Amino acid sequence: MADQTTPDIIYTTVDEAPELASASFLPIIRAFADAAGIKVGTKDISLAGRIISTFPENLTDAQRQSDDLAELGELVKTPGANVIKLPNVSASVPQLVAAIQELQAQGYNLPSYPEEPSNADEEAIKARYDAIKGSAVNPVLREGNSDRRAAKAVKNYAQKNPHSMGKWASDSKTHVASMSGNDFYANEKAATLTADQAGAAKIEFVAKDGAVTVLKDGWVLGDGTVVDGTFMSAKALSAFLAEEIENTKKDGIMFSLHMKATMMKVSDPIIFGHAVKAWLAPVFDKYGDALAAAGVNPNSGMGDVLARIAEMPNAAEIQADIDALNAERPSIYMVDSDKGITNLHVPSDVIIDASMPAVIRAGGKGWDETGSKGDLNCVIPDNCYATIYDESIKFFKENGALDVATAGSVANVGLMAQKAEEYGSHPTTFEAPAEGSIRIVLANGEALLSHDVEKGDIWRACTVNKAPIENWIQLALDRQRLTGSEAIFWLDANRAHDAELIKYVTPALEAAGVADKFSIMAPREATRASLNTITAGKDSIAITGNVLRDYLTDLFPILELGTSAKMLSIVKLMNGGGLFETGAGGSAPKHVQQLVSQNHLRWDSMGEFCALGESLNFLADSKGNSKAGVLGVAAEAATQGILDNNRSPSRKVGEPDNRDSHYWFARYWAEALTAQTDDAALAAHFAPIAKALAEGETAILAELAAAQGPAADIGGYYHPAAEKKASVMRPSATFNAIIG
Repeated sequence: MADQTTPDIIYTTVDEAPELASASFLPIIRAFADAAGIKVGTKDISLAGRIISTFPENLTDAQRQSDDLAELGELVKTPGANVIKLPNVSASVPQLVAAIQELQAQGYNLPSYPEEPSNADEEAIKARYDAIKGSAVNPVLREGNSDRRAAKAVKNYAQKNPHSMGKWASDSKTHVASMSGNDFYANEKAATLTADQAGAAKIEFVAKDGAVTVLKDGWVLGDGTVVDGTFMSAKALSAFLAEEIENTKKDGIMFSLHMKATMMKVSDPIIFGHAVKAWLAPVFDKYGDALAAAGVNPNSGMGDVLARIAEMPNAAEIQADIDALNAERPSIYMVDSDKGITNLHVPSDVIIDASMPAVIRAGGKGWDETGSKGDLNCVIPDNCYATIYDESIKFFKENGALDVATAGSVANVGLMAQKAEEYGSHPTTFEAPAEGSIRIVLANGEALLSHDVEKGDIWRACTVNKAPIENWIQLALDRQRLTGSEAIFWLDANRAHDAELIKYVTPALEAAGVADKFSIMAPREATRASLNTITAGKDSIAITGNVLRDYLTDLFPILELGTSAKMLSIVKLMNGGGLFETGAGGSAPKHVQQLVSQNHLRWDSMGEFCALGESLNFLADSKGNSKAGVLGVAAEAATQGILDNNRSPSRKVGEPDNRDSHYWFARYWAEALTAQTDDAALAAHFAPIAKALAEGETAILAELAAAQGPAADIGGYYHPAAEKKASVMRPSATFNAIIG
């Protein structure tokens, strides 16, 4: 029996639909694991949990929570780590504020988020909350590089049961628009540090009068670390956005902005705000001072702007001007046409790695304010990664939609360990306070790089450490050797950051004697090559940095599988442990809304099924636990059973949902364990369970079906009540009695 204080597997507590699904699935996992003496523990990395743990001094003993994220951050550095990580909310400011307000309504004495602090106390509160924003979880847990690919069973199913794909027309007006210069791509500078340059660096702003402000101090940089810095011109951005609004109108198509204001928690909300301000430019020109006095912040999105305007004394006058302006503007891409929620309403509503693949899968179409489909101007201001979407659109205009039934697969080996390329996810992104320069000063006093900036320019830096780079290259070598697939390093020799990585990659490939088995291509060329490969029914491995990992492991799975939630996502932790990620949560908000209104959860737990099998197999290999291996093989058989028998959730109320799929998984799992001959004790234990699940099929499915239809009360969106959540997600008394 495992030490009760040290779980064999950690299953994370998260947010939204994945967490609701856990209320149904985790009891099944624990019941099955317990039969093999395997303890499954939990750690809370949800947005609400992180908020609660940040302000213990404000709360009662019963309300306080430990800092589980920090504890997990230490665990993943140990050889024994085995973590199943579900997708968590990467909070934008509106999400953070909403979560705080919900907790306050539940009796948690938490301070409100001061968007514009007026004193030192509010500055301190804001700083503590800001540490929670954006992609605060992943950099802490990802102490290894990423191996993401379609599980064989999932890929086979997708080819036999192709999902719908929109038709591409060669004369489609859908296209990507990006800045022609003065963006992050154009202004980037980079260097690889030597031993005498390593140490505690700082980032400084130097004003025109020579006054120096330290923006970040104690920034520890190591020997061999790749460091980059760059900025986006606010003036160039504003001019570009204004021009694209006019170009969209001339083309007679929809305006759509595609950003990642959740992960890029400093830069992208600012860019988003520029787009809102560009859209409402005449209104801001006319009422700017009054809007500022009313607390209007375009970075929070059009929805927040309109809500604050509605409370102003001259609200009717301003709204009339907005209505008149909107009548002159082009159509706009809608998040929800029925509710009037536009592409510019909430920064976290449209996330580029989900929104752009959806547009491409749909044949370049999006929904306008009337609920009609049309072509889009996909506005992606920065050129670092816009090219992958631009080239994809050009490819499908030329060749038509991907044939899912015959398409090969693009796997990914992603560089992400030790906060590699975490643009905006840590405090090295700044809005220039005035005209001057921003520079990186090393421990030895050397100014590594410097940029002249103007007020409002967005400056950012990132690092990639030597050990993760070397580990990433080795992981790529291993995957190519095991698969024999085409392998491409997606690196642009004309981009400063990528050029430094190429200096690591090229000699490593030559030293291993495999330079002929790999290519190095800029993202645009790599996109075209990979699409040609999978169109021919072959496979490719995309070896990328962190942001491209994030984008490509949505783009290709959404095209190939219809979703990115079913990918096998393994993080080989650098100290020997394993982190098994379960897929994307980009559509989770709509899933929760449907559950609350109709008691139907359409979240597909296929990602959890795949991760569970990998976690159990890893436990068997790393700890010599043969029973874990038996459970893992049986879990893989159950996953195949879900696919072969079409037991995944339906989108419509009254049809099988997430809870039904968990019943079938438990049944197939028990049947596989009963049938196996490697462990007689486990077979004997699960034989009566398998029999009871089969005999109880009619009653269980009837009880699950009866729960659907009426509204469901889970006690909160960000912080649901445990008892209510369990009641909603475990409505079959027959099933619960069998599982325990």
